[in-house]
Amino acid sequence: MEQENFLEQEKSIFIEYFGNSPMIKVLDFLITARDFDYSMTEIARNSGVGWSAFSVIFKKLLEKNLIKPTRIIGNAKMFKLNTENPAVQKLIKLDKELTKLETKKMFSEISKRKIPT
Repeated sequence: MEQENFLEQEKSIFIEYFGNSPMIKVLDFLITARDFDYSMTEIARNSGVGWSAFSVIFKKLLEKNLIKPTRIIGNAKMFKLNTENPAVQKLIKLDKELTKLETKKMFSEISKRKIPT
């Protein structure tokens, strides 16, 4: 059985706000999994992005210093989100703020519901 990809589990708030484009899907995965490093193949697969689109995105992420290489395992180069980059720090903060906002909305809606007695 093929491994279920990361984003098929549930659409993230980041994707709800910014759309389902390949770049947003990759950024969403990298932000969510920022504590770990991944090969290019793993990033593409877990983001749910096809290889040809991913290779273009990956090049841009490297050029903008949004991701950084971490180590080599066998033949695979590993990469992770560059949390030292100010733009990445702002994206992470934005993701946290959007999540907080949506969580407050959800709890507000739940608290308005009447509980049957």
